[in-house]
Amino acid sequence: MAERLRNNAMYAIPDDIEQSTYRFIIVAAKRARQLQNGARPFLPTTSKKPTVTSMEEVRRGLVKYTDTVKGQPQEFAPTE
Repeated sequence: MAERLRNNAMYAIPDDIEQSTYRFIIVAAKRARQLQNGARPFLPTTSKKPTVTSMEEVRRGLVKYTDTVKGQPQEFAPTE
């Protein structure tokens, strides 16, 4: 049972103090919408779900976004 929980997409959310969980979710949701509208994924994937694919892309730092407060392009740092 514990092994099954570790494979859950919920554990893909970074738990880094410098990264905001809220920001991660917003960026992943926007990327999932792009995938739903026909954008090509950055990673080869076997998942048919755009939310799972987008979360993995954001977690690996492949999706760039602009922080409106800082005004500079940002990306999520890959977590090990």
